[in-house]
Amino acid sequence: MKKQGLIPALTSVIIISIVIISVISFTIYNTKLIGPVIILLGFIPWIPLKISGRTIKSTGADIVFGAIDTGFLGIAALIGASFAGVLGAIIGGAVGDSITDGFAGLFEGRIAENLRKHGIEESRTPLSSSMGKMSGCLIGVGIVLTIAWSILKISI
Repeated sequence: MKKQGLIPALTSVIIISIVIISVISFTIYNTKLIGPVIILLGFIPWIPLKISGRTIKSTGADIVFGAIDTGFLGIAALIGASFAGVLGAIIGGAVGDSITDGFAGLFEGRIAENLRKHGIEESRTPLSSSMGKMSGCLIGVGIVLTIAWSILKISI
């Protein structure tokens, strides 16, 4: 359990955050590429999970929470930006986040129940919660941006 405590989790979050910021800094202005890149970055948090002995399935509730939460936050930010630019994106993101936290929590709780029902250990640790939510958030917003900018061709 020590491999999943606060210090390993904090170390993982810091290292992965540095990697994410570095990669995004090179791809941020390429709207066709940024969504898929963010989706791929969403798999990096799985590395510390596997190293610690956790299964990806055991963090499924956290991954789904992050994907729903930040996916819909991305939609709210895009809508806000279309109405009021940067300020609209900030307000859309902030208000959208509070609303999506509630909805994502519903799904997170339901998936946690299903995992327990099927005998999958899903008890939360600092590492599993942080890496699961980080993964889900990146995958969720990556999907939204891929759809918005590559498929729907929404301009920014």
